[in-house]
Amino acid sequence: MSEHRRKPPQPQGGGRAAARRGQPGPSSGRSGAPRGANGASDHSYGSRSHGPDSHDSGGDEREYGSRAEARRAAQRGGGRRRGADNAPSGRGRDQGPPGKPRFIDYPRVGKDGWRRWVPSWRLVTGLGLGFVGSLVVMAGVGYALVGIPDENAAAESQNNVYYWSDGTQMVATGTGVNRQNLKIEKIPKAMQYAVISAENKSFYKDSGVDPMGIARALANMARGGQTQGGSTITQQFVKNTYLSQDQTLTRKFTEMFISVKVGTKRSKNDIMRGYLNTSYYGRGAYGIQAAAQTYYGKNAEKLTPSECAVLAALLKGATYYDPAGNEDLDKSATRTANLARSQGRWRWILGEMHKDKHLSDADYQKAISHYPEPQGRKATKGMTGQISYMVDTAKKYVLNHSSITEAKFDKGGYQIRTTFQKDKVNALTAAVKKIQKSRLKPETVEKDKYVQFGAASVVPNDGAIVALYGGDGYENGHFTNNADTSGVPVGSTWKPFVLAAAMQDGTYNSDGEGISPLSKYNGNDHLKVRRPDGSYYLNKDNSFFFQANESDHPWGYISLRKAMEQSVNTPFVQLGVDVGMSKVRDMARSAGVLEGSMAKDLNPSFAIGTSTPSAIRMADAYATFAASGKQTDPYSVTSVKVDGADVPGFTKPESKQAMDANIANNVTDVLENVIQNGTGQNAKALGRTAAGKTGTTDENKSAWFVGYTRQLATSVAMFRENPADHRLLSMNGTAGKDSIHGGDIPTSVWTEYMLDALKGKNDPGFPAAVKIPKIQNEVGAPTPTPKPSITPSPTPSSTPSSSPSQSTPPPSPSESETCRFFCGDNGGTGPGGADGGVSSSPTDSTSPGTGGVRGNGNAGANGSDGGGFFGGQAGQ
Repeated sequence: MSEHRRKPPQPQGGGRAAARRGQPGPSSGRSGAPRGANGASDHSYGSRSHGPDSHDSGGDEREYGSRAEARRAAQRGGGRRRGADNAPSGRGRDQGPPGKPRFIDYPRVGKDGWRRWVPSWRLVTGLGLGFVGSLVVMAGVGYALVGIPDENAAAESQNNVYYWSDGTQMVATGTGVNRQNLKIEKIPKAMQYAVISAENKSFYKDSGVDPMGIARALANMARGGQTQGGSTITQQFVKNTYLSQDQTLTRKFTEMFISVKVGTKRSKNDIMRGYLNTSYYGRGAYGIQAAAQTYYGKNAEKLTPSECAVLAALLKGATYYDPAGNEDLDKSATRTANLARSQGRWRWILGEMHKDKHLSDADYQKAISHYPEPQGRKATKGMTGQISYMVDTAKKYVLNHSSITEAKFDKGGYQIRTTFQKDKVNALTAAVKKIQKSRLKPETVEKDKYVQFGAASVVPNDGAIVALYGGDGYENGHFTNNADTSGVPVGSTWKPFVLAAAMQDGTYNSDGEGISPLSKYNGNDHLKVRRPDGSYYLNKDNSFFFQANESDHPWGYISLRKAMEQSVNTPFVQLGVDVGMSKVRDMARSAGVLEGSMAKDLNPSFAIGTSTPSAIRMADAYATFAASGKQTDPYSVTSVKVDGADVPGFTKPESKQAMDANIANNVTDVLENVIQNGTGQNAKALGRTAAGKTGTTDENKSAWFVGYTRQLATSVAMFRENPADHRLLSMNGTAGKDSIHGGDIPTSVWTEYMLDALKGKNDPGFPAAVKIPKIQNEVGAPTPTPKPSITPSPTPSSTPSSSPSQSTPPPSPSESETCRFFCGDNGGTGPGGADGGVSSSPTDSTSPGTGGVRGNGNAGANGSDGGGFFGGQAGQ
């Protein structure tokens, strides 16, 4: 019978039912208990009989009137616990024996429902006191274990050693000679008060730690931001001398413990002296004495209050507050922007010093009356010639491909192996100097003054930068790296990207099918530019925009191949519109040009080179053509070591297929013709298979030649700049020429260098290009129609015909025609346009770099692109 069936009452004598009910039987004195409270195993639960032991004698009077009551009592007491040992009145095993309280009463005994899970005030108070006590103990241990930093130890520096690609040492650069600790008596009071007013007004009163600042830093970290901010001068001193610059929770707590100890063990004068002696002021200068010498050429004790305010401004971030600019680290840190930031903070610091009574009215008026602009950069030991620019390029690459900060890097201790090949660097330098000496006379000819060169050489299908030319050298006061500069428009060297886009994407009327370079476009001068909808581009005054060529030669409808050969502008401007300038931009980006260096206005002139990539990036982009469409980001560092260990992040960049191989090979085929029959004929002296393109810009402010073989891609830029404001100047009249074209001096430099760099190397040529069949002429191009042959006149003509019989005469020289009309000093530059040049855009907006201010390329930690070699995009 099931134990759950209701049974009639049994006599009060016992039996199994009585046992189950917990009533004593006739031979048992044992009281009944809820199931599971007698120590029985799980298997006994629900048994009909437990044997003779079920009727043990003895026990108390029964507590429960029914099994339902027993269950309810058990639930109130925490539920049944199988295996509990005779717990009275529903007491579970987790509650312990009666009369013996648990150490932690949780869940709580004797409470029902949710009250069971609400901790008592005793428990909360006890845990709180325990937590606070643990923190006190931890703080005490932390305080006891940390040491006090020593600025003398922090002043010890090591060299950064750079190596050529073959492992031999290039140069050891260090800041050891640029560090010197001063006693507090030698540091001007004005300098001390400047940092106090700017950074920590409560310096003389606080304990060395700003709790609210730390709380803000922790809150920033919790939100995914950085933990920096809110540090006192004491904390900054600790960070400078004892800790890494990593912004982490561990470092912040360690900084707090050390700062508290420093605040109690060191005097305020000692802390101030240590802070100013260990801070980084930029330009490799650590400490106030080094900063005074670097920026003002004097000892620190001679600094004026106004100069002290400028140096104090640098402590907010030398990259952005050095008036000389730091575009090699961040494109936003231009000379103009940095000067404005420096002047603004200098003015504010002086105002705070005056407000805090650290400057009298008279001293304040004197200090604020004139901004003491620091002197320019100086060459440091070993940083001469092209080494200075190679170190600049390699350092920029390291900072953009690792978590190393500039301040940490400048402390030294790194070994940097580069991609630079000494023989090729020397060859490129020699080529520039040879052409400069033979063609330019800056001592006597005004138009030959201020001429600059920038060049770079990259290995196709690899990306290694093997050589560069950055300028005359730091020792000659030229601190801008011309190989990695922005602001110099590339002119017609941009046209291959337009052609490649047309081959890949076609035009709006080719149904997306790529078109052949034999497609014909109108090459005449002074043409309106047609939009795909049939309307024409207008100027701001609603007059028609006309695209111009270098000359007014009437080319008529010519093939794109011929237009590239003679660098005729009008066909490529219209082609760019027909393809879509965004597709031209995408093609250039795929080839390796950083988008941040491209003109933002995608007007018709975008097709002929208003953008301003660096020489490094242009060499790399043309290397993509040389490698049959495989693009590899340029790199200058192969490994970095510190303390014998490799720093991660310096593996060779991976190659990717940026465009179809046949498109790249067709571009190469067209650019070979530029050297053989067009504006690049000076490069024929190389005596081997090569391809390239010349470029000249509006008002003759820059001239380029970018060319390549299968082994090497090299770009050469030439320009003039005003040394005062770095604006580009016209080269009309330079070297005794009415205008300088890319096919002239830049091509000569390229050829001289490549002859040396490729000496002894074989000539593998280029892969054959498969012709692209689709010929899509410009809208409006005449359709060829057969005409009757012309029979020669029996009467001699005063102008003999070129052939006895021919079709309609072509409007321009034939594709195979070489130098018939235009051989001369400009290296094959013909009447069609020399190197083309950049004309004005259909609006009055200024395109980047066209007559603008030049500056270094971007390095950016966040990955934004810039005009130079490294963009952070990454990062480059």
